Amino acid sequence: MRYFIHLAYDGTAYSGWQVQPGVPTVQEALNTALSNVLRQSVRTQGSGRTDAGVHASHQVAHFEADFPPEMTLDLLRYRLNRALPPDVQVFRIHEVDERANARFSAEARTYEYFVRLRPDPFRRDQALYLDRGRPDVGAMNVAASYLVGQFDFTAFSKVKGAETHYICCLYEAGWHETAEGLVFRIRANRFVRGMVRLVVGTLLDVGRGKLTPLEFQQVLHRQQRIAASGAAPAKGLYLSRVEYPAGIVPAADVREPA
Repeated sequence: MRYFIHLAYDGTAYSGWQVQPGVPTVQEALNTALSNVLRQSVRTQGSGRTDAGVHASHQVAHFEADFPPEMTLDLLRYRLNRALPPDVQVFRIHEVDERANARFSAEARTYEYFVRLRPDPFRRDQALYLDRGRPDVGAMNVAASYLVGQFDFTAFSKVKGAETHYICCLYEAGWHETAEGLVFRIRANRFVRGMVRLVVGTLLDVGRGKLTPLEFQQVLHRQQRIAASGAAPAKGLYLSRVEYPAGIVPAADVREPA
């Protein structure tokens, strides 16, 4: 049987989602816990990769396994969370059709980037602290509005990525004020490697007055990686929602954005 597993993790201690030799990864921790609890070799496929230090409040993976007679979904979740490190925890597991794929069936993904405007020792690894004053949120939102639509995001991609193309369709991109600071929310059908952190880093330069919103738009249209600013630190970035067509995820399991 095939199952979807929904989980959250603090990525601080991990070299990203994907299994890599010799370094700790979230996927390896999940594979190990599933294999130990179910007493069989289990391998997962995630909805997407997150880089080293990036977090997820909603990641989805699928796996195939034969459950022992006494194993229920609730019992599996309970035992997994006891077997997993405390910075990786599962909140939903459900059966899916064998054709459902955590990565390729996803219709949209949402990332959020958190910025603090005052120091917070309790969130030092979970948000970016801006220590040089408040950025111009209005200018950043004007610039972000130019991202909505279908564009080639070569300018906001890591060099030597594995992508066959860099075209993404963005449904939402904007900054929102919170009691603690700012959060940037971006939703699209797909993302190229490193895209969100490069977008955030360049938008923050708009907020600091180093670029105008129009110059930001020109960076996008130039389709040259050298035109964008440096990437924002990984610690502020979260994969926050993965969306699937109706019928794949039971209604009670659909996660709404914060």
